[in-house]
Amino acid sequence: MEDNLYFKSTKPGEFLDDFIESFWMLENRSKRDKEVFILPDGRIDLTFFQSASHPFRAILSGVETRADQAILRAGTRMFAISFKLLAIEYILANPVSDFLDSALVLPNGFWEFAPGDLEDFQLFTKKAKEKVLTLLPNEIDQRKQRLFDLIYSSNGTITVKELSEKVSWSSRQINRYFNEQFGLSLKAYCNILRFRASFQHIKEGKLFPENNFADQSHFIKEVKKLSGVSPKELKKNLNDRFIQFSTLAAK
Repeated sequence: MEDNLYFKSTKPGEFLDDFIESFWMLENRSKRDKEVFILPDGRIDLTFFQSASHPFRAILSGVETRADQAILRAGTRMFAISFKLLAIEYILANPVSDFLDSALVLPNGFWEFAPGDLEDFQLFTKKAKEKVLTLLPNEIDQRKQRLFDLIYSSNGTITVKELSEKVSWSSRQINRYFNEQFGLSLKAYCNILRFRASFQHIKEGKLFPENNFADQSHFIKEVKKLSGVSPKELKKNLNDRFIQFSTLAAK
């Protein structure tokens, strides 16, 4: 990543691991705006940000199924919570199916966060953890917990049929749950996770299919579908245009 883009992340700890993948911050420390393409990674991001030209606000992003062009304004600072899908039902308590490939601007004062909370990333993380802990449910559907454990641990390579058998939940019911809560099918979501895992391989110059892609043609097709470009162009990543937050290296 360019030196003027500063990124930092931290894991939530085992107690919150079912619901949160990470807390992170990104800052454009240059005096110039930067155009980027944000790649899908299967996470739901609650992002708090501000810049010299934009006031503080909070945004909840839905699942992304394609690369999203964005401008990181000069001086932009954003702190975020990246949720796993189980958090949508049990922490946020509202489906995100209505804003697939888009985002929802949240009301001022959401979760009592304010501009001052973007001054210190460690304090932001502490406050966010404390808030999530107050929202933890007393009980979780064990089928759903097991389902997501298998999806994430396999990077989406396990089939819908296998998942259905392992969690004793019909494929039809699982897909209804996914569409109602997240706006896409289980298979479509697993494809995003496979792409996410492949992006790290692509950055390392491995332009051959891994993670159970059928063949080279299938691999290229899926990469183009989710990123808009070929694996070869992703590998070049001229001017660090393509960003996948889950695979960024912290400084």
